[in-house]
Amino acid sequence: METEELYYPNIKEVSQAANTIKEIASLTPLMPNLHFSDQFNANVLMKREDLQLVRSYKIRGAFNKMSSLSKEELAKGVVCASAGNHAQGVALSCKKLRVKGTIFMPSPTPKQKIEQVKMFGKSYIDVQLVGDSFDDAYHNAKSYCQETGASFIHPFDDQKVIEGQATVGLEILEQSTVPIDILFIPVGGGGLASGIGPVFKTLSPHTKIIGVEPEGAPAMYTSLKNGKNTSLDDIEKFVDGAAVKRVGDLNFQICKEILDDMVTVHEGKVCETILKLYNKDAIVAEPAGALTLAVLDRFSEEISGKNVVCIVSGGNNDITRTEEIKERALLYRGLKHYFILNFPQRAGALKEFVTEILGPTDDITHFEYTKKNSRETGSAVVGIELKYQHDLENLVNKMKKRNFFGQYLNDRNDLLQILI
Repeated sequence: METEELYYPNIKEVSQAANTIKEIASLTPLMPNLHFSDQFNANVLMKREDLQLVRSYKIRGAFNKMSSLSKEELAKGVVCASAGNHAQGVALSCKKLRVKGTIFMPSPTPKQKIEQVKMFGKSYIDVQLVGDSFDDAYHNAKSYCQETGASFIHPFDDQKVIEGQATVGLEILEQSTVPIDILFIPVGGGGLASGIGPVFKTLSPHTKIIGVEPEGAPAMYTSLKNGKNTSLDDIEKFVDGAAVKRVGDLNFQICKEILDDMVTVHEGKVCETILKLYNKDAIVAEPAGALTLAVLDRFSEEISGKNVVCIVSGGNNDITRTEEIKERALLYRGLKHYFILNFPQRAGALKEFVTEILGPTDDITHFEYTKKNSRETGSAVVGIELKYQHDLENLVNKMKKRNFFGQYLNDRNDLLQILI
C-alpha cells in the first residue's frame, strides 16, 4: 500500500495566494519594538497582523480559500464555524466576493463580536447562534453543509487556507533588511505555523522556527510529544484565538517537519505582556496576539544579539476583559493573593487586621464578610495586592500568629475561578 504524500505548500502556490489576496489583505508592517529590543539586547521585530482591517491574519486564508472555489460552488454559498477572527475574515470575504455566507457561532459569543461579523459581512452573511461551545457550532455548520451543498471554510485544516496564511512569511522575508535568526509563531489550530514554516524552510533555512501555545491549551505541544495528533480533554479558553482541543491533521503533519521547537507560555504571562504592549507601545493585542512576545524572556540568552521576529497575530481584544487581564497578570507575578480569613466577632477586629497585620504598602482589593453574632468567628474572603512579591511570607505569618488565617485560595483554582 502506497503512503499518501505529505502536502507541503511551495513558494509558487504561496506567491499565487499573495497575488489573490492583495485586493483585500493589507501589507502589514514589520516594525522594531524598542522596549523588547533593549530588554533582551536583541533586534526584536514585530509583524503587525493586528493592523489588518479585520484585526487579524485570518482574512488571508479565508479569502484565498473562497477565491479558489468554482462559480458553481460559490453559488451554493459558504459556511464557517467561529466565535472570533475567522468569522470576521469569512464575513469580509463574502462581502468582497458577493457570496452568501452562513456563520455559526456559539450562543454565548459576546455581542461585540457578533456585531463585528455582521458589520464586515453586511447583507451577504447570516449569523446563526447555536449551542454553548465552538464544538456545537462546528457540528451544526458541518450538518448545514451536508444539507445545502454549501462549502465549508475551515479555519486552519485546509490547503488553500494554509497557503493564504503562508503569505505572512513571504512578506516578512521581503520586508526584512537583515537575516532573521529566530522566528516565533503563535499556534492555535496550526494554520499560521504550517503556512509560514515551509516558506522559511525554503527561503531562509538558517532561521530557527519556534511555535508558541498557551499553557492551558497545549494541543500542538502534546501532539508533537506523542508523535501523533492528539485531542485534549479540557482546555483553558482564555487565549481564545489559540485555544483548541485538537490541531488540524494537515497542520500537525507540516508542523512536525518544520518546527525547531514548540513551547507553551502561562496565561498570566500573556496578560502581563498585553498590558506592557498597551502601556509602553499603545498596541492593543488580543491574548493570542501577545503569545510570541510573552515567551521572549525564556529565550533571553538565545536571542541576545540576534534578529528576532515575533508575529502579533491579532488585536481583537474586548475592553470588558481589561480587569480580568490585570487580575491574571497580578496573580502571575505573585502580587495578588486571596484568602479566607477568620475574623473574631468583636468590635475592632477589622481595625486590628488593617493596622497590625497589613504592611504599609499592602492594599485590600476584595472584601466579603457578613457578621454572625452566634459564632466566635466569621469567615471573610479577602483579596490583597502587594507591592513586592517577597512580602507574602511575612503577611501570612502575621495572619497565623493572630489567628486570622483560614485558607490560601490562590492554589484553589476551583474557588479562584469564582472570584476572577
